[in-house]
Amino acid sequence: MLRLHAGPWVADLAPEDGGGMTLLRHGDHAILVPAPEGARLGGPFGAFWMIPWANRLDGGRLGPHRLPINRVPEGTAIHGLSRDRAWDVAEAAPDHAVLVHSVNAAPYRYEARLATTLTTDRLTLDLTVTNRGAEPLAFGVGWHPWFVRPAGTRLAFRATHRCTHDARCLPVSAEPTPGLDGGEDVFLGLDTHFPGWDGTATIAWPELTLTMTATGALATNLQVYAPRDRAVLCVEPSSHLPDAPNRPDFARLGPMRVLAPGESLSGIITLSVEGSHRGGGAA
Repeated sequence: MLRLHAGPWVADLAPEDGGGMTLLRHGDHAILVPAPEGARLGGPFGAFWMIPWANRLDGGRLGPHRLPINRVPEGTAIHGLSRDRAWDVAEAAPDHAVLVHSVNAAPYRYEARLATTLTTDRLTLDLTVTNRGAEPLAFGVGWHPWFVRPAGTRLAFRATHRCTHDARCLPVSAEPTPGLDGGEDVFLGLDTHFPGWDGTATIAWPELTLTMTATGALATNLQVYAPRDRAVLCVEPSSHLPDAPNRPDFARLGPMRVLAPGESLSGIITLSVEGSHRGGGAA
């Protein structure tokens, strides 16, 4: 574990566990559901990175390539390769850390660099992924946080489209939408993708309001997951539509990006918090 702190922020990173985050607090308030001691990241707690693709690939298909099926019941390759691999600590300070790792898992060869910085008013996650293979290849990235969801939680963001999904949560169509703005009546039960995200989302808890802002590759698409059986809310910035390589009819709403050898994909996520005057319990 690598602990960072600045002002009211505290974050625990797990370099050996996919470079993920096992704890994030602001003062006395949990932002992410804390990971149980000794538990591997993957949910429903903490946060992890999805590299070199986000969400699902049907049958693990990526053009002529076949990626390992790691969600066997539904026959999908889910959430990429990096979350199951250790990262190295390249830099470490009380409020800043840089994690790096290299992956060689055919057809992918890539390097990832993640800079995590805390200041008194925000958390910043700065990610760059570089194709180190000999051939051009499609890449994507995403971040999968498990935010707390106390009673009274509200979610708001703007997007241009909302996907419908089959029983395996693979998109089958996309309809225009202004986005979401509301409480559990709006988001509970979703495992839904929103293309055309404008890069900003707010989660309002009874005592705090969190603003998430993304730029670069992470600012185009958003996955929202709010299961009915546990008090969590996943609001996941990503660079592409789930299963985009196999959805030519509407992959334009979030294609994976083909990187030539040496090319990079990068994006930044910032989280900031303000107090709320709404009544209710603690976040």
